[in-house]
Amino acid sequence: MISLLLILISALFFVGIVTKLKAKIAARKMPSIFQPLYDVIRLFKKGTVYSPVTSIIFKVAPILYFSSILSAVFFIPFAGEAGLLSFYGDFVFFAYLLAIGKFLMIIAAMDTGSGFEGMGANREALYSMLVEPAFFILAGSVALFTNNISFNELFANLHISTNLSYTIGIASIYVLFYIAMVENSRMPVDDPKTHLELTMVHEVMVLDNSGFDLALIHIATWLKFAIYGSLISNFFIKSDWNIYEQIAIYLGVQFIFACLVGIVEAFKARNKMNKNPQWIIVLSAIAVVTFLTALIITQKITLH
Repeated sequence: MISLLLILISALFFVGIVTKLKAKIAARKMPSIFQPLYDVIRLFKKGTVYSPVTSIIFKVAPILYFSSILSAVFFIPFAGEAGLLSFYGDFVFFAYLLAIGKFLMIIAAMDTGSGFEGMGANREALYSMLVEPAFFILAGSVALFTNNISFNELFANLHISTNLSYTIGIASIYVLFYIAMVENSRMPVDDPKTHLELTMVHEVMVLDNSGFDLALIHIATWLKFAIYGSLISNFFIKSDWNIYEQIAIYLGVQFIFACLVGIVEAFKARNKMNKNPQWIIVLSAIAVVTFLTALIITQKITLH
């Protein structure tokens, strides 16, 4: 339960911290950290407009997308304590919960019949397909290293104490960070503030969403960021610490994660569209190195 509460709290502030830091770096007047929350509240108060060419798929997709992300939150452990839902191989179910939500948004974009939204959906599907191996190879590496196959046991038995195990920890955090950027269509894969349809990915997919539906999509994005921040925080939090220390480290990691997102978006240019697939595949290559490191540590292979 504490994991769920912390993720919900983190999600409320995450995008606000990113926006505020980017404004500070650009020497612009900084908005309130609560501005994204105010924007979502305003959207909830507005009516939802549907194109006459759309079907029921477009109308239910935002709700199901949000529900799938919220359901994925239930699997996230905290400091050795299992999430509300936990079972062997639950990280596979977790990954496909996120994939179901992404699939629903893709077919909803195609349901509009818009060439631009179909183009964005095509890119979203490609990038998700390319980043998926990185997550599973990484999860398999940690599973091999800890000899466990559930989220809770993966982190509860993760002991980083040697140089090779540090390699696993650092590479895992790096890959998770950029998986979060790809899954949320942020820099360097996509620019969330662009207004040119030809270069947009996620934003062009939701051009026809409005009001309540658009608010749910925004909140789901916040939750996805907080989910990946929670996974990263589990590499730092020890189960034998007291609860106050655990919560402090968790919030600190989430804050640093948000700051890093803001710094990357402020200083890193967006990749050219034709370079994105190669860049994403590099994440899988790093995950493979992590897997080989886990094989060496567990003595599944030996170096002579």
